[in-house]
Amino acid sequence: MSAPSPARQLALEHFRWVSGHADVWSVFRDAKALSAVVAALAEPFKEGGVDAVCGVEARGFLLGAAVAVELGAGFLPVRKGTGLFPGEKTFGQTAPDYRGLRHTLRLQRSAVAEKDRILLVDDWIETGNQALTVRGLVEQCGGTWVGCSVLVDQLCETSAREALGPIHAVLDAGELPADEESEMVAPEG
Repeated sequence: MSAPSPARQLALEHFRWVSGHADVWSVFRDAKALSAVVAALAEPFKEGGVDAVCGVEARGFLLGAAVAVELGAGFLPVRKGTGLFPGEKTFGQTAPDYRGLRHTLRLQRSAVAEKDRILLVDDWIETGNQALTVRGLVEQCGGTWVGCSVLVDQLCETSAREALGPIHAVLDAGELPADEESEMVAPEG
């Protein structure tokens, strides 16, 4: 499903390819674009009773926290690697991403209350492996998965799409301009 036209248009205006990699960082620099994108990411879930929004380090932290504010919900960080993250955590290992890399994801157990309705917000979804791992972490902690809201949807795998439930996107990868210099690569997280 596509987002309202102003958010899509502003995101496209700020999108660029850099050395074959998708660059969405300039969306964050422009207040009008960021506001429109955040509103578009939140809109389909405004009446969904979302208790918390989770976002995966790094761009998911930025977008997720902003969408949480827009929805009047809390924010749950999902960390990669071994950075400081106090308290008891639940861990999950992703299947390989588009680069063939696996990531260990961590979520603080105490951040999720039983039956919390949780939405994942991120910049890009391609394989769905990271989102599926986050869903597992949320459910291990007793939360209820609501779905995903992303800036760019490139997910082609039908089984992953079905397992993730509703996926809302501001842009479909097919709407992005062609990279004149090299093959398209999703952004590095």
